[in-house]
Amino acid sequence: MDTIRVGVVGVGRGMSFARGTGPLVGLELVALCDTWEERLEQAGKQFDVTTYTDYDEFLAHDMDAVILANYFHEHAPFAIKALQADKHVMSETSACFTIAEGVELIRTVERTGKTYMFAENYPYMVFNQEMRRLYRAGEVGTVMYAEAEYIHPDPAEVIMGRACGTYHWRNWIPATYYCTHSLAPIMFITETWPEKVNGFVMVRREDDPVNERTIKFSDASSMIALRMDNGAVVRLVQVYLRGHGVWVRVHGSRGLMENLRWGERNMLRVVREQYHEERHHPEEVIYRPDFPEFHQQALQAGHGGGDFFTNYHFAEAIRRDEPPFLDVYRGVTMSIIGPLAYRSALGDSNTIDVPDFRREADRVQYENDDWRPDPVKGDPWPSIEGRKQPTPEQVAFSREVWRSKGYEGE
Repeated sequence: MDTIRVGVVGVGRGMSFARGTGPLVGLELVALCDTWEERLEQAGKQFDVTTYTDYDEFLAHDMDAVILANYFHEHAPFAIKALQADKHVMSETSACFTIAEGVELIRTVERTGKTYMFAENYPYMVFNQEMRRLYRAGEVGTVMYAEAEYIHPDPAEVIMGRACGTYHWRNWIPATYYCTHSLAPIMFITETWPEKVNGFVMVRREDDPVNERTIKFSDASSMIALRMDNGAVVRLVQVYLRGHGVWVRVHGSRGLMENLRWGERNMLRVVREQYHEERHHPEEVIYRPDFPEFHQQALQAGHGGGDFFTNYHFAEAIRRDEPPFLDVYRGVTMSIIGPLAYRSALGDSNTIDVPDFRREADRVQYENDDWRPDPVKGDPWPSIEGRKQPTPEQVAFSREVWRSKGYEGE
């Protein structure tokens, strides 16, 4: 197979994508881009590739594809520019920050004919791939209700260490926005699409010693309720609560499947009562599934093996000239649930319709929708509690952490 020459934007999170290139997936790393010059220089030497601090110059490099691992709220403009430069694109989450960006991104993919893949790695964890296999085989029937949780607490020094600067995006993104790690597995397993959304937000608590030390303008966590296109109900919980873990549960019309909440969390539990049916399975089984392919390679990759499969499926989509499963339509749909759910939370958790951007008629209604939270202007403020400023203690602790990371800014 022809090798696909690829460049990576972002030498933080992007290093996982860079390490995942090679002959097995058919990607050759040829360039890196970042504005952090010291770290960029180190990465360039490590991989022996050309480096750029200017994105336009980077896009002029002789390559076929671009992987975007820049800031969460900046992916869509970078992706659009790369597509217009005749590059295939794989973009980290989120695909777009505003709904209008999502419309423009979809139209650009359609106009250019280039491959776009949403680099959501959680669907490719081993238990999610196994649940997709079981669901497609009809083992649990049709989804009626599903839940997914992405809970990620950390100590204050870790939180501020990955968010250097008062207005770093991690310090102000609303709690509903980081929802694709929980939503993507459900859409991947069941192939359903969200049609209605209600958003609920949990505010930060003063008796949490982590919050006493961190600069945060946004709320702690969120719960999102969805009605899917087959009538199923989905509950998503994400971001900062105590009790770290990733959990997915699917209730079908014939059975239940979920990864374990405790112990070995890659283990899968499947329950099939088989009422009024000829019994073919034990009523309940718990087992450790294997990846359906590339098992050993996936075990060595990050995010539970997901980082291997994003690179692999991106390369396969380019070679076959076929859209990947996580195409631009699914990527944008997952991403706009964040702002729609936050609008709902600000509106007393009212129900909001989710547009279907596979239809141009729906896109026209949102093509100018640039509504976004702003931690400076506060229109809207990224917390349902309104405008809040960090305390002197939060600022002092955070700056101490930033200096230890080599960041001397405000």
